[in-house]
Amino acid sequence: MSIRFDGRVAIVTGAGVGLGRCHALGLAERGAKVVVNDLGAMTDGTGRSSDAARAVVDEIRAMGGHAIANGADVTDPAQVQAMVDQTLAEFGHVDILVNNAGILRDKTFAKSTMEDFRRVLDVHLMGSVHTTHALWRHMVERGYGRIIYTTSGSGMYGNFGQSNYGAAKSSLLGLMNVLSLEGAKYDIRVNMLAPTAATRMTENLLPPEALELLQPDMITPGLLALVCDDAPSRMILGAGAGCFTETKITETAGVALQGDALSPEGVMAAMGQIRDLRGQAEMQDAFAQTRKYARMAAEARGLPLPWND
Repeated sequence: MSIRFDGRVAIVTGAGVGLGRCHALGLAERGAKVVVNDLGAMTDGTGRSSDAARAVVDEIRAMGGHAIANGADVTDPAQVQAMVDQTLAEFGHVDILVNNAGILRDKTFAKSTMEDFRRVLDVHLMGSVHTTHALWRHMVERGYGRIIYTTSGSGMYGNFGQSNYGAAKSSLLGLMNVLSLEGAKYDIRVNMLAPTAATRMTENLLPPEALELLQPDMITPGLLALVCDDAPSRMILGAGAGCFTETKITETAGVALQGDALSPEGVMAAMGQIRDLRGQAEMQDAFAQTRKYARMAAEARGLPLPWND
């Protein structure tokens, strides 16, 4: 069946250029009404202009779609709330939130200032928190929501000179994991998109041959899949150059130590078994890990199992 968004309303942050622009256009092409949010800043977060957001709105309207521009700074909760209020006044409800706004202030950790570090966290992490919090009660009351956080390989795997960016992007994982649990009974599905694309933020980091392959419009099909009615939840979807993957966090089977082996020396001696990937599994929540450890310890000591599952 064709994926459509007729009757759906989406807010896309950082939608004036690059990935955000492609996401906004992709949603509009399939019937969604779109709020094109963009501060109009440079890649380091400085400056401000509404021209880019208005240009995307013009593109959407030219194709017969419905869109409005909004210049809210996602780091300012009052501006974010005003954006949500404007959206509700214009369209009546919100179904989809795409957190795409971001900045770069790349430096090695030794050369980073705490001001730059905090600003990157404010945009990527707190910006996503502000938008989500402003919409959460609305989505709960409607019994429907699709939320996307944009992570990065820098957050999942690391990248030299991007400690602030990597910390911000990895922190979104914890937010997704918790909100996907809290939102499940209200049909609020929360996912992460991990794109790699030729944008303003990567044009100086990748060779021209790679940039040619990594066009941002090749990411948007994955985004649309993550916000459709039948979307999964709690998924990290990697996307780039028309390729799609899933990243998962798993835990090894591990080992239960006791007696003299319950020591630093014992941990080092068991490191091969601790790191053995055979039997690795996902943890559905933090308490699942606690139950696992309690079971392992009880079995190793010949004690009754504290849980039957």
